[in-house]
Amino acid sequence: MLLFLLGVLTAGAARSPRKINMLWSSLPKEFKKIDRKYLSQLIQEFYRDRLVDMIDTSDEETQIVITEHGKLHAMRFKIDDMKFLPPKYWDGKWRIVVFDIPEKMRKARNELRHKLKNLGFYELQKSVLVFPYDCKSEVDFLVEFFRVRSYVRYGCLESITNEAELKQHFDLT
Repeated sequence: MLLFLLGVLTAGAARSPRKINMLWSSLPKEFKKIDRKYLSQLIQEFYRDRLVDMIDTSDEETQIVITEHGKLHAMRFKIDDMKFLPPKYWDGKWRIVVFDIPEKMRKARNELRHKLKNLGFYELQKSVLVFPYDCKSEVDFLVEFFRVRSYVRYGCLESITNEAELKQHFDLT
């Protein structure tokens, strides 16, 4: 997707037909099969939706930049495709995510819980989830995406009282 977006932005950044043809000829063959009219419509749609902004520069060119709204929109696609690939061996430690997100942020709280469960976390309580593998970077990404950093805690436990049940759930026996 990023390669496609880069190609779209590169082709749309130049106003002169000569520059567009030069850029178009440097793109991979797959991009040459895409209708230029469609690319132009796509860029205009991104602009209308405020995903990109167009800034006039010197040399009769327009620079296309991704807006903050566009970055959040792109992150949405990343978060929907997010998966966790466990390592070959378990290190014997439990990772725990605890949160106390206010009621006024209910939607973010529910979406965070839902995403953690989809990634394979086990729900001990509504706001306490556990996982057997290191997942700090994934949790950090999620709390930044949902903008709940100050309400979420991540920790690592060497043991937990219901360990046998958790080992069975994660097939670690």
